[in-house]
Amino acid sequence: MINWPRVKELKDEIGSDGFDEVVELFLEEVDEIIEKLRGDDRGQLEQDLHFLKGCALNLGFDQFSDLCLKGERQAAGGAADTVDLPEILANFDQSKQVFLAEVSNH
Repeated sequence: MINWPRVKELKDEIGSDGFDEVVELFLEEVDEIIEKLRGDDRGQLEQDLHFLKGCALNLGFDQFSDLCLKGERQAAGGAADTVDLPEILANFDQSKQVFLAEVSNH
């Protein structure tokens, strides 16, 4: 679910204080899009999932990123209405919970 080696690499690259800032910014920016998607707003679904995918990869949310990529491709192919938003949102919630619970151990 979480790519812990990527998390450690990022933490080593930018330092502990910088890492905390990145996590805070990530959660703020991603939460805005997540709330939009919770309302089933698919108006910019391809762009929203592309943004989420990139953010997720940077912070090691690999499964979430994979689901966003799949959804992004569906939306790009004209099938935005078939994207499984509940699955994507549930995976984000689970990934976020695991990340926040475990990040201090890595």
